[in-house]
Amino acid sequence: QVQLAESGGGLVTVGGSLRLSCAASGFLASMTTFRWYRQAPGKQRELVASLARGGSTNYADSVKGRFTISRDNVKNTLYLQMSSLKAEDTAVYLCNFVDGTWSRYYWGQGTQVTVSS
Repeated sequence: QVQLAESGGGLVTVGGSLRLSCAASGFLASMTTFRWYRQAPGKQRELVASLARGGSTNYADSVKGRFTISRDNVKNTLYLQMSSLKAEDTAVYLCNFVDGTWSRYYWGQGTQVTVSS
């Protein structure tokens, strides 16, 4: 079993920065993909960024050049560095780990990010 816990959300003004963290525990050896999603009120959940175990990354067009996904294997923590934040980045951000061996998906509880103008 894998447990994920996000932190680092909060209230920030337009143009500001935040770093989200997703602390993982449990059996992580078979995790192959690490993702950040977000969900704004009344909108569908959106994939923001993904990181493959080999190191390749992908970003939603809306965050390219502003967000960076990374992972600390020693600390078992996934990060999302967010800069040049916009009001439309306001959402609950959730981390997601994919177990490619067993086709299982694990989610954190989410952390709220609010960007005020």
